[in-house]
Amino acid sequence: MKLVSLMLAALLATSAQAQNPLNLGKDLRTADPSGHVWPDGKMWLYTSHDEECQADFHMKDWYAFSSTDLVNWTSHGAVLAVKDLKWADDYAWAPDAAYKNGRYYLVFPAGTGVKDRQNPRNSTKWMGIGIAESDNPAGPFKDMIGAPLWRKPYANDPALFIDDDGRAYLYSRTSGVNYLVAEMADDMRSIKGELQKMDMGGYEPPMEGPWVFKRNGLYYFTMPERNRILTYYTATSPKGPWKYQGVIMDAEGGNNHHSIVQYRSQWILFYHRWLDVPGAACAKKQRHVAAEYLHFNEDGTIRKIERTNAGVGDFSGRAAPGTAAGVTR
Repeated sequence: MKLVSLMLAALLATSAQAQNPLNLGKDLRTADPSGHVWPDGKMWLYTSHDEECQADFHMKDWYAFSSTDLVNWTSHGAVLAVKDLKWADDYAWAPDAAYKNGRYYLVFPAGTGVKDRQNPRNSTKWMGIGIAESDNPAGPFKDMIGAPLWRKPYANDPALFIDDDGRAYLYSRTSGVNYLVAEMADDMRSIKGELQKMDMGGYEPPMEGPWVFKRNGLYYFTMPERNRILTYYTATSPKGPWKYQGVIMDAEGGNNHHSIVQYRSQWILFYHRWLDVPGAACAKKQRHVAAEYLHFNEDGTIRKIERTNAGVGDFSGRAAPGTAAGVTR
């Protein structure tokens, strides 16, 4: 009997720690996770939301989730939808968020038109970047300017970074030119001046979904290189010049968008995986948000990460006691 009890306890422990992908909701397909620690001390995730078995990336809203142990998540539902916008009706792709001026900001790509993958000349698709505000991290968020931050060039995959001095920087990819940055106005409703091309040290592969954070005075520009492999650069300024440092995570099938954030003494990589879904209405891999621990070497470089089924299921046993008050990029 004692042996059975021990085996059952071991099985339950193993089950409790198998948390990849994250349990964000039954039959909910999420991707492009943007992780943040807000003043309430919780970990918040802002994600895009795939339609079940969607034929293409026609997506309509953005979701928010919160947790204190990275295992049990509260879904706050859709915090913004394209139906709330005057200037776009489709392509609710990878978002990011920020906290400044005592308010929460959701920066997001959205667009109009149709992309013809077989005959690109027939495409009418356009995308721009919007910014919405809320006094609550769970939203709802409202598009206060009623327009994209700019109309040309075509742009998506924004990332917001708030530096220690309170200055906010917006990074984006655009049609024709990537590795762009602009400083946000103090009220977060426009950019100061023009988008600037950053110095990437001579290595500029195709990319999407950038993410920028700061650790020990060093800035990290991370991205899905060629939309698949997570790689990174470092710099001593949020605008560069940047030095290429190599691979964080290898490719696995489709695209991979991510975020990197410290929570209760642990550094976490949030990303998404393309997985088969038993019982789904289609026989195709769909996207699911997942997480892994991320570790640094003594010189500040990032150790390469392997995907695991356990993910961060043992977070409560590793994390520093209590909640992490304050705001972490």
